Amino acid sequence: MKKVEAIIKPFKLDDVRQALSEIGVTGMTATEVKGFGRQKGHTELYRGAEYVIDFLPKVKIEVVVADELVDQSLETITSAARTGKIGDGKIFVTDVQRVIRIRTSEEGNEAI
Repeated sequence: MKKVEAIIKPFKLDDVRQALSEIGVTGMTATEVKGFGRQKGHTELYRGAEYVIDFLPKVKIEVVVADELVDQSLETITSAARTGKIGDGKIFVTDVQRVIRIRTSEEGNEAI
């Protein structure tokens, strides 16, 4: 099993959620986060004063998928979240040692 974490633009969340559900990914956690990468924020004008916004709003999606769904999940997230502009985000993949569903005590792929 792998944990896939994707940092995406907030307005792409519904597109990514729908695309993942179409390939059989049944659960997801989404968190509102702030950050920056190469985009490095932007400047805004507020009441005549210019200031820099370093941290931009993003959404962090976390899904745990079976090994055989990893590549398809990555392709799905990439295509659904891509705008072609700077700041589209990143995807991180890590190994998951063990998963347990609390309600039923199921483990492994059955718990996903």
